[in-house]
Amino acid sequence: MKTKKHDTRWMVSVALMAAIVIVLANTPLGMIQLPVIKATTVHIPVIIGAILLGPSAGAILGGVFGICSLISNTMAPTLLSFAFSPFMSTTGIPGALKAIWISVGCRILIGLISGWLWMLLMKLKMSQLIALPVVGFVGSMVNTVTVMGSIYLMFAREYAQAREVGVSAVWGLIMGTITASGIPEAIAAAVLVLALGKVLVGVFRKMNLRTSTGSMRVF
Repeated sequence: MKTKKHDTRWMVSVALMAAIVIVLANTPLGMIQLPVIKATTVHIPVIIGAILLGPSAGAILGGVFGICSLISNTMAPTLLSFAFSPFMSTTGIPGALKAIWISVGCRILIGLISGWLWMLLMKLKMSQLIALPVVGFVGSMVNTVTVMGSIYLMFAREYAQAREVGVSAVWGLIMGTITASGIPEAIAAAVLVLALGKVLVGVFRKMNLRTSTGSMRVF
């Protein structure tokens, strides 16, 4: 009965975090205005969920993030929606599968890697004040690097056409995006995960909720 109670709490917690992901993905709250660019915050609850509830929860939340991205790029397409929506594919079924990987698969990796990294750092007995921002930074960079890297590997020609540049210029554009957008987003994620994670880890422990480093079964 106790295990079932904890399982229910875990599922409710995942559902609540998923609701936060959906809200951020569909409102201006999902963006932070930085001096030069707007940084997304949708991956923050994915990273925090992975820390609090384990890699499996992180993967679920990442999947929710990815589905929101897929829907957004389908309903309100942009020049690069072909890389995120299978319905915007210009290369048939292969392109559609690639788009699903970029929009959903890469976002699932955010939760998995964040959860695994947190567990590793806790096993190494790293201070939470260091571990939280490290996981936040790495989780955010996983999002940027896997998405942009996959676009380069899978859609270089289409990306070049959309940006009206030669294929040889795509690598520079990808690296420019990672540097100009990915790094500021990662720094913002490190700060937010530290600020929110420190409080929530304590709350979850007081509520006796299962965490990825608890003595109970890890998800």
